[in-house]
Amino acid sequence: VQLQASGGGLVQAGGSLRLSCAASDKDYAMGWFRQAPGKDREFVAGVTWDGIGKYYADPMGGRFTISRDRAKNTVYLQMDSLQPEDTATYYCAADTLVMQTASHWKYWGQGTQVTVSS
Repeated sequence: VQLQASGGGLVQAGGSLRLSCAASDKDYAMGWFRQAPGKDREFVAGVTWDGIGKYYADPMGGRFTISRDRAKNTVYLQMDSLQPEDTATYYCAADTLVMQTASHWKYWGQGTQVTVSS
């Protein structure tokens, strides 16, 4: 499975961004992770292959929304009320199940940088 993430950028605190991840195959669970410098890669959100099951890491606090468009083989991460601590490289991943452990995921996209200024 090939994954192409896009949509990152520079935004002021309180702003929004929408990340996209185009996949070459739609029959996989998809996830978003992020990694800040010097920190481990952490789970952000995941969605099942059919788009029904959606899972979020607790720190996201309802600010992030994951969705998928199976017709376009694309998964989105809508990020609202962004804060400087959300600054990281965001990665999309694919596998058969949604798991919060990064090592579980078999396929990874190249990452897109999100920078939130205060």
